[in-house]
Order: sequence, then structure tokens, then C-alpha cells
Amino acid sequence: MRTFGVEEELLLVDGVTGSPRALAPDILDRFGRGDGAGFSLEAEMQQEMIEVVSSPCTERGELLRFMRAGRRTADGLAQDRGAHAVAIAGSPMPVRPHVTTRRRYQAIAEGYAGMARTTLECGFHVHVGIADPEEGVAILNRIRAWLPVLLALSANSPFRDGEDTGYASFRFVAWHHWPTAGPIDVFADAAAYRAFEQELVATGAILDTGMLYFDARLSHSHQTVEVRIADVCLTAEDGAALACMVRALVDQAADDWRGGVAPLPASTAAIRLASWTAARHGMRDRLVDPLTGTARPASAVVDRMLAWAGPALRRHGDEEAVRHALRAIAHRGTGADRQWSVYARTGSVTQVVLDAARVSRESGITRL
Repeated sequence: MRTFGVEEELLLVDGVTGSPRALAPDILDRFGRGDGAGFSLEAEMQQEMIEVVSSPCTERGELLRFMRAGRRTADGLAQDRGAHAVAIAGSPMPVRPHVTTRRRYQAIAEGYAGMARTTLECGFHVHVGIADPEEGVAILNRIRAWLPVLLALSANSPFRDGEDTGYASFRFVAWHHWPTAGPIDVFADAAAYRAFEQELVATGAILDTGMLYFDARLSHSHQTVEVRIADVCLTAEDGAALACMVRALVDQAADDWRGGVAPLPASTAAIRLASWTAARHGMRDRLVDPLTGTARPASAVVDRMLAWAGPALRRHGDEEAVRHALRAIAHRGTGADRQWSVYARTGSVTQVVLDAARVSRESGITRL
């Protein structure tokens, strides 16, 4: 089995007001080197967020344990300061973030000015092991059209600056202000992909390849494909299911490559529009079917994805669990739908944040 792991970015918020708090340095000081329980805590660009990084694993249950332990630890350390670590992909409350005092982040903040200083978006990144960069690029070529479906399933950021944006994932909109974010083209081989990276770095508009924020990319730190398009999921259970879906897409793409199956012919511009559609509506409306390039009901497109990656899901023993989880999201709604529901009931953005804190905290303990 391919190894996989996740990086979950959590928002640090006050336990009473729901407003973001710059607590990451304090939490990381107290966490130290950690306890080796399958995860680590890492700094992110803003001090109002913290990243939980799971160790590589092969089983869904193991990944879920690591994710729960990381969430539980981050939230416990935040609670010591009257706060919570919340699995929500953008702050519903107004905030002016504080850039982490590391040289790299300070350089990014200086170079990108107001855009960098106001970015506070929490994503969900899935790393899946690959044999080599050649296989990795072949995989990127064949999963690119499916990535908007993952965004729709994970959508968890409808509020910003105290207002309803009307988007299920406004994080997607805000994050894609960064000039290197978004989908990428099909590449002939790994050499062509690396040449593309170097072409972008050579412009001087970015510091290095670490600032290539593609929706999916080859990692420069690990021998993995890194899928970055998703919002952080409200529950660890949904996140683990999404990670299993990503691994199955990667494995199926590798099988197709070895079998001589060409990538889907979707253009980069069409994929960008499919992603916008997913960000706007989540699972509430239609999504673009990667196999036809046309809009269909969201649940039907999810079923199409499950069918396409079905052989890999079965090989990993994940088919039943992932099928049940993704169809449950389609039925009950995403994290964004829950936020909208809480706001409709309470009329309070603060209550939206505190409800998300409760749900994400409970998912760090046991299945809801």
C-alpha cells in the first residue's frame, strides 16, 4: 500500500468571543518536540493558526488516530490559554493576523505586502507516497480534473469579516489571490515539470519552489504527491475519508499511466472554472463531471469519482468506509452547510465559531 499522511491547519480562537488569537508560538513552546504519538505541531505563516502534521501511515484507522490525537493535543494546549484550536478554514470574525517571526515568513510578508499580511486560510494537504518523480508527474496529469470535487466535499469557509460571503469555500477565493495557486497543465515528464518550476522561480516573483502553491504538486520535502486544494474538514472523520479518497485517486492514476491510459483532456481554464463552481456552491448545486466536462448534480459527480477510483479503494480496503463517508457528506452537507445552519438559527457569527470549536474538538475524541 502507498503511504499517506495529512497536514491540517487549525485556527486558534478565543473561547468566548471566537476571535482569532496569536497563540501559536506559546503552544509550540509548550509542545516542544512532542510525544511521538503519530503527529507533530508546526508553525504556519500566521500566529493565529497551527498545523497538525500526521506521520506517514498505510491504514485509514491509523491515520484517523493520528489526526484525533493531533487535534486533541492542539486544542488542549489552546484551552490552557482560554482558546480553542478549530478545524475551520477561514475566520468568520474580523482579524488582522500576526506574521510568524521566522525569516522566511517575514520575507514573504514584505514581498507580498497587504495580501500576505491578511491571509489567514486553513487548508488540508494530503501527501501520498510515489515511486519517483516520473510516476508523480504522471499522477498529477491524471488527477487534476478530479480535484474540484475534493474542494466541494471539504468546503468549510463561508463567513469572513463577520459576513456571509455566499461561497461554501471562501478560503479558495482568498487563497487564489496568490499568483502561483491553482491548477496546472499536463506535463510530458518530470523534466518538463521541473523546468516549469524553475521558469516560475526565475521570474523573481517568488522566493523559491516552496511558494508554488499549486492545487496539487510534487513535494520537495518528501517523495510524495501533495494534494492541497481542500479546506480543512470540520471533523477528523471526514478528513480521514477525504485522505483515503486522495490516495485512491493517486493509485488509480498510476495504474492508468502504466496501462497507457491518457489523462483526461480538460483544459487548465476549464478546471479553474470547475474549482470556482465547487467553491461557490460546495455540495449544494452542480459540479463539473471530469469525464464529460459538463455540469451534473454534485452527488452524481461524487459517485462518478468513487466509481473511477473504485479498484484502488477496494485494493486498500477503503471502499465501503469512503463510499459511506462521502455520500454522508452529500446528504447532510459540508462544514460550510453546518456553519450556515448555525447562523440561520442563532444570527451570531460568534456562535458559528464556537459551534465549530465544539464539533472539531469532539471529533478529536471520538466519532460523532
